[in-house]
Amino acid sequence: MDARFWDDRYSSRDQLFSGSPNGVLVTEITGCPPGQALDVGCGEGADARWLARQGWQVTGVDISEVALRRAAEAATDVADRVAWARADLAVTPPPAEAFDLVSVQYFPLKHEPEHTALRGLLAAVAPGGTLLFVGHDMTGLPAQPDFDPADYYRPADVARLLDPDWTVQINETRPRTVPAPAGTSHTHDTVLRARRPR
Repeated sequence: MDARFWDDRYSSRDQLFSGSPNGVLVTEITGCPPGQALDVGCGEGADARWLARQGWQVTGVDISEVALRRAAEAATDVADRVAWARADLAVTPPPAEAFDLVSVQYFPLKHEPEHTALRGLLAAVAPGGTLLFVGHDMTGLPAQPDFDPADYYRPADVARLLDPDWTVQINETRPRTVPAPAGTSHTHDTVLRARRPR
């Protein structure tokens, strides 16, 4: 799943995703005081746009130039509130302690022996800030030949790797708030919301 893979996937359609923000993000962040947000794997930018319209200053990061170009074109009304950046977070971590919210929505972050990329994301959460890490619940779903969910971090994995002084506010499986994307059968989300100590 390198840059070429994602550029090809986005290029295969005029619009890959719905254009609406992810339901868990809206549920968990509505009403929170805005600050600096990092949207990890921002894709075509729906989450970043929603956050910006709530008053957040957002950095949307993705590995795909195609996705970032689409995101910027759709966000002209909040261009002063969103910065788009191409980066491979497995190689280049975000700035440390820079974000009041780090949002990781269905991002395929592969397990590593030293958890380097994940630790970079955790370090990016500012003191007192929030990590929101969301995945698809794969329980009972048919196996896919080229994808093993066990190869990727799930919210429960992340919760186990948090330092003890983090406060885990939510670590649960819940029904999706919107239907699963076309061609998939995910009916539930796994959700971790945690606060870093000040």
